[in-house]
Amino acid sequence: MAKQGLTPQADDFSAWYNEIVYAADLVDHSPVRGSFVIRPYGYALWEHIQRNLDDMFKATGHENLYFPMLIPVSFFEREAQHVEGFSPELAVVTHAGGRELEEPLAIRPTSETIIGELYAKWIQSYRDLPLLYNQWANVMRWELRTRPFLRTTEFLWQEGHTAHANADEAVEEMERMLEVYATFAETFAAVPVVRGEKSAAERFAGAERTLTIEAMMRDRKALQSGTSHYLGQNFAKAFNISFNDENNEQAFVHTTSWGFSTRFIGAIIMSHGDDAGLILPPRLAPHQVVIVPIVRGKDADADTRVMDTANQLASDMTDAGVRVKVDTRDGMSPGWKFNEWERKGVPLRLEIGPKDVEAGQAVLADRLSREKESLPLDGLAASMPNRLDRFHERLFERARDFRDANIQHAETYEELKEKVEHGWVYATHCGDPESEEAIQQETKATVRCIPLDGPSADGTVCVHTGKPSGYPRKVLFAKAY
Repeated sequence: MAKQGLTPQADDFSAWYNEIVYAADLVDHSPVRGSFVIRPYGYALWEHIQRNLDDMFKATGHENLYFPMLIPVSFFEREAQHVEGFSPELAVVTHAGGRELEEPLAIRPTSETIIGELYAKWIQSYRDLPLLYNQWANVMRWELRTRPFLRTTEFLWQEGHTAHANADEAVEEMERMLEVYATFAETFAAVPVVRGEKSAAERFAGAERTLTIEAMMRDRKALQSGTSHYLGQNFAKAFNISFNDENNEQAFVHTTSWGFSTRFIGAIIMSHGDDAGLILPPRLAPHQVVIVPIVRGKDADADTRVMDTANQLASDMTDAGVRVKVDTRDGMSPGWKFNEWERKGVPLRLEIGPKDVEAGQAVLADRLSREKESLPLDGLAASMPNRLDRFHERLFERARDFRDANIQHAETYEELKEKVEHGWVYATHCGDPESEEAIQQETKATVRCIPLDGPSADGTVCVHTGKPSGYPRKVLFAKAY
């Protein structure tokens, strides 16, 4: 059986995280260094993420397709900045079928290069644009230090790749998809995010602009939770993705890419979990409600009535659109089951015993408030969708209030160094990459983003160099995963 007690977050947040991903049956070790098995409970969480995001992509006009995972290494050499950014992470196949390959094949770390090769074939005229494609796939990046979901050698994700006739359309696409990610994070995962732009030093390799959503974890560190990139014409020129425009002149397309991965499961775990385990957002939880029938095996008739009541309640909740599970496992005490489902973060738990059936009620346990209340069975199933919506709202408000309470302002570098030890910090920065690196070396904090909506930097100077601000708004500094 899984370990019952977890290291308290306040004692060692990292230890708590490393314990809960296994204790909640989200992952297990694999024989391959840095790779992890995503167990059914963890994969069900990813499936709900995938389904809802996929609906949002299709609602914005995108289609799914799939590219091979093996990419000729020479493709990466066509865009210098891109290959420089990914070379240390490449896993390369040099032998297959008992022979050395004529050209080594990289296992995709991302697919801009192979997609660029095909887009050059598919795009001939302005009538072929825009191309709005996405793929759900796995990627491999050879990480030296790994942690489940947050940084793994292999992970699951989606990567959108679009091509447009001009820069304005491509930038609009970049912004649209960032908003899709932000809306998903807040509306489905109850994770409040800051929308912002990455500094030049933090940009995606080969991009002209990178937008990001940043979320605060319960240890006050930041987690980059989704990114959207305007690639300009860099990849178009490297792969000759050109077309005849409306004036019958040759032009290069403008491209974007955007991605969201199983890393976001880490965001959910660390945004909401507590010392007892996970707290899952109901719109993504594998089980929104778990019913625990309390049968003693001493009175067959009473036990039958309990099971019939539990199964009928589950059927009524299913009809109401609720994902519900009846825990009928033998050999486990009700208390053990309560603790397990609490650890796994199920939003609402219903307990039904013989006395509850006689009284026409069930006991509702709320994972967020940790409170219990007795409720009449009549109308209980129909009330569940509203109760789950309210649970989502409370979970979002809790995370947002925690984040807002842990963002401070720094007017000097000394203030920045002191305050960034306790959360996120708004400060003015000049935009010099060397200054960013120096700050990171001394504080372990980075520029998470230049918020799209934040305090103005007008008339202020960089807290580190004393130079004028390089951005219209103050930037967010934080330690990060």
